[in-house]
Amino acid sequence: MAAWDFFSDAVQAVGSAGSDVFDKLRGAFGNGPQARQAAFSMAVVALAAKMAKADGVVTMAETTSFWTRFDVPDDAISPIRRLFDLAQKDVAGFEAYAQKIAKLFPEDEAVREDILDILYAIAAADGVLHEAEDAFLSRVADIFQLDGVRVNRVRARHLLPNIDPFAVLGLPSDANLETVRKRWRELVKEHHPDSLIARDVPPAFVKIATERLAAVNEAYEAIVRMYS
Repeated sequence: MAAWDFFSDAVQAVGSAGSDVFDKLRGAFGNGPQARQAAFSMAVVALAAKMAKADGVVTMAETTSFWTRFDVPDDAISPIRRLFDLAQKDVAGFEAYAQKIAKLFPEDEAVREDILDILYAIAAADGVLHEAEDAFLSRVADIFQLDGVRVNRVRARHLLPNIDPFAVLGLPSDANLETVRKRWRELVKEHHPDSLIARDVPPAFVKIATERLAAVNEAYEAIVRMYS
């Protein structure tokens, strides 16, 4: 069964509470990477919906537009919309959703970072990272128990237009060039598309690796120019 089939079946099976989708999907996890990919996609949609409800900035139209940047099949749009609506109407708060998602990926900090990164990209899609969105995502990062360096790197990439190249690399502003080069090589390896595929990130989202690599390379080049 393909990942989007898992997604559609799980969404169709839930009742009035969108958070039920994660409980139902837990039983399918033994079926392999497709279920993990479905869980990843559902995590993004559900938390995007909760972010929209929390601050009223992100709309379903904006989220749909974001998803069209990726290779999402047309027949997945309807279940995406259903889950988005369920999550917005569900009385369970976003923290309950984030906790369920964290339990789906208990040993995969990098995957939880991937989810956070995409949520930041959705929030910043209009060119502005609003204060309410930033606060929401900071709390999600806490629940995901993400390392502070990872969170700061993710956040820095989306602080348009005031991007700090050192922060993008997760380094202090006084880091020497040797340290910068070492970190740059590490991040290039970590954010290579093959690394995301190995983590069972849905193929539709692997494209975000290109954006990450571009941000990392731009930050590195900006710092090199400072030292030249």
